[in-house]
Amino acid sequence: MTKKTVKCNFCGLSEDEVPLMLNSINGVHICSSCVKQAYKVLEQEGLVLPSKTCSTPVGNLNLMLPTEIKQKLDEYVIGQDEAKIALAVAVYNHYKRLNQKTEDNDVEIEKSNIIMLGSTGTGKTLLARTVARLLEVPFAIVDATVLTEAGYVGEDVESILTRLLQAADYDQEKAERGIVFIDEIDKIARKGDNPSITRDVSGEGVQQGLLKLLEGSVVNVPPKGGRKHPDQDYVHLNTQNILFICGGAFEGIERKIAQRLNTHTVGYNNVQTRHNLDSRNLMQYVQPQDLRKFGLIPELIGRLPVVTYLHPLDREALRNILTEPKNSLIRQQKKLFKMDGVELDFTDDALEAMVDKAVERGLGARGLRGIVEAVMTDLQFSTPGTDCKKISITGDYVLEQLKKSEVL
Repeated sequence: MTKKTVKCNFCGLSEDEVPLMLNSINGVHICSSCVKQAYKVLEQEGLVLPSKTCSTPVGNLNLMLPTEIKQKLDEYVIGQDEAKIALAVAVYNHYKRLNQKTEDNDVEIEKSNIIMLGSTGTGKTLLARTVARLLEVPFAIVDATVLTEAGYVGEDVESILTRLLQAADYDQEKAERGIVFIDEIDKIARKGDNPSITRDVSGEGVQQGLLKLLEGSVVNVPPKGGRKHPDQDYVHLNTQNILFICGGAFEGIERKIAQRLNTHTVGYNNVQTRHNLDSRNLMQYVQPQDLRKFGLIPELIGRLPVVTYLHPLDREALRNILTEPKNSLIRQQKKLFKMDGVELDFTDDALEAMVDKAVERGLGARGLRGIVEAVMTDLQFSTPGTDCKKISITGDYVLEQLKKSEVL
């Protein structure tokens, strides 16, 4: 008795001619080739999500050229060209490194973590957040001030990766190619060599704990936090392909830089060089040895090879921040009032008055936002629900509101 040949009811091929034949309980057959064709039709019709391939570690990463990254950053951050270029090159090289094909005896490219120095409100966090949004990768912001050594009150170093895992919706593969921004990295500097009664649990010990994360190793990460859920299963996260960007104000590092620049004073050339230095912005001359004198351990500095800085914002930069970026403060206020059907307008003297106050306070872009909020609070309270259709903010009104807020 001959065996009945099973054929696909869609294309007519026999089971010997296709890799796989699927059978149903009512005798209908479909081959694997027809299943693939059907899936492609569903994709084109938008009835299923496009299939993801894992041929490279990066997957569907939106990799952009360094010049393209900088152009996008220019739309959101004013100035800071040196920091933008350093960030764009480091990010591009990092994700290009993930695309390399691993071959025997091939050159292994190491990742370049970044440390950015700059006073408060100069755009460190905004740069990192914008880059992550452009590349469409998981991004987590962590404050270094809450980190302590294991066993002490505070967060463990591994909590950094917990935040990244949460940002990736607990997708381990996505998290392992994400970006982590560690803010206030200067606050975990070594407090000094003087002996103390109390242990420095949030200083050098935290720096030591960060070493394995920055260099690249498999870390046991508690997905819901370590202390409140001690019985949970750990996620084994490989940090080799995670890019770490550290930022800090490093208040007082200018004195360290000045001491180094004035060390060698013998000879005409050294005197000439000192005269050419910009004493108002010494942070642009920062070197790794300055970070070591500030209190970062050499092992940590070695794992942050890209050192860049952000200029303090001058009056012109603050003026541009108000109006030029896509998400500028003025555009945000106009959109808020437009939602209530009100057209908002700012005169030039109003903008100048707000910039003058921001320069006086010296808090950078964050201080500028506080000034805008103080000026607009009364109008945001009284305008909704009225018949008002247009509001023009003048310099006199700005000064009046700022004077009122300072009195309060």
